Amino acid sequence: MDEEYDVIVLGTGLTECILSGLLSVDGQKVLHMDRNDYYGGDSASLNLTQLYQKFRSTPPPENLNLGRDRDYAVDLIPKFILSSGELTRMLVHTDVTRYLEFKVIAGSYVYRDGRISKVPSTEMEAVKSSLMGLFEKRRARNFFSYLQSWKEEDPATHQGLDVNKCSMKEVYTKFGLEPGTQDFIGHAMALYLDDDYINKPARPTIDRIILYTRSMARYGKSPYIYPLYGLGELPQAFARLSAIYGGTYMLDKTIESINVDENGVFTGVTSGGETVRAKKVIGDPSYFGAGKDMAEGGKVRVVETGKVIRAICILKHPIPGTDDADSVQIILPQGQLGRRNDIYIAAVSSAHNVAAPNVWIAIVSTIVETSVPEREILPAIQLLGTVVDKFVSVTPLYAPTSPGTEDDVYITKSYDATSHFETVVDDVSDVWRRVKGEELVLKKRDVELAA
Repeated sequence: MDEEYDVIVLGTGLTECILSGLLSVDGQKVLHMDRNDYYGGDSASLNLTQLYQKFRSTPPPENLNLGRDRDYAVDLIPKFILSSGELTRMLVHTDVTRYLEFKVIAGSYVYRDGRISKVPSTEMEAVKSSLMGLFEKRRARNFFSYLQSWKEEDPATHQGLDVNKCSMKEVYTKFGLEPGTQDFIGHAMALYLDDDYINKPARPTIDRIILYTRSMARYGKSPYIYPLYGLGELPQAFARLSAIYGGTYMLDKTIESINVDENGVFTGVTSGGETVRAKKVIGDPSYFGAGKDMAEGGKVRVVETGKVIRAICILKHPIPGTDDADSVQIILPQGQLGRRNDIYIAAVSSAHNVAAPNVWIAIVSTIVETSVPEREILPAIQLLGTVVDKFVSVTPLYAPTSPGTEDDVYITKSYDATSHFETVVDDVSDVWRRVKGEELVLKKRDVELAA
């Protein structure tokens, strides 16, 4: 503890572990601390006993016959990895893939008109899909052909649209796409949580759709991959990376104070009566007053931006209507439910070494909009069939009140309700930019993962 570090990282959630890994590779001297005696923070995976202890303070009931404790690795926060997305690039860039094995998620589904339909992964599935009528399929095909042939440097491929200026609504109108198709494209493919994107410039949405189709083409079943033994493997893999490059880890360390000088600039952290000095600190919101009353005059470093409800459901059957899939993502677009935010279902099973044989773990999540959050997720719960047991949590979402560039205190965001990692990677890139004063540039490597 008597050494000085470039960066102290507080919390071993995925965002923090990626940052400590990348900073260590960059040659920074990193000390990584966590109040818990396990890796993962909010993005940990729990065995059966830990799951029941956390939510019920009781052991698992024997009458449910859920199998062995060690068969389970239940994610607290469900997320899938886009196979051509930024997290995959980070995994490949840092070579942490050597610590992980992946499996493709069997299918991606979208909720429409009261039932779920598979997002087509082949031309044959697209022709047979019930998501669109015959004429709408033709219009959608024209839209996707336009995306495939679009080249920035060739105005002949732009069909009169300047996607850097015109809105996504104008693009949809140009191709005559119905509201239901817009819902499907914006939420099941571009993966937006709400409809704010429609009136903004179209380019980011088009980039996201192209990323989705590229990810879909990679393995054929769905655009998503998932690590065997649960998402808790991801922070541990990045922690190993940091250690290889000289990062120091200390678990089970109570953080007594985060110290600043007379100008309010960070100087170090005190734990167990000892103070360690560093130039900068990065940490998750729980280390900077999240959920605490700041009325005593302390600096308000984080602000609540909303709440997310998650329901971890144990099933003894695949989700009905998914062709007995061992894993799925289901998106319920907000427009189909009269809501402002989508609802997500992420389901995995023993095929991913996260549950006992013939057991599925389905996690429902969304941004809370009313005073009765459990009622909001009912449309998703009803799609699951018989639920053996259910664990519901409502968690505040926090964001930093300042960028940290003036006081060298850099705070990450809470994990949102999306069931993919793109927003987590956005936060990693944003914190890196603030800490280093430069863009995070990953080496161009082939992003093929064995899955």
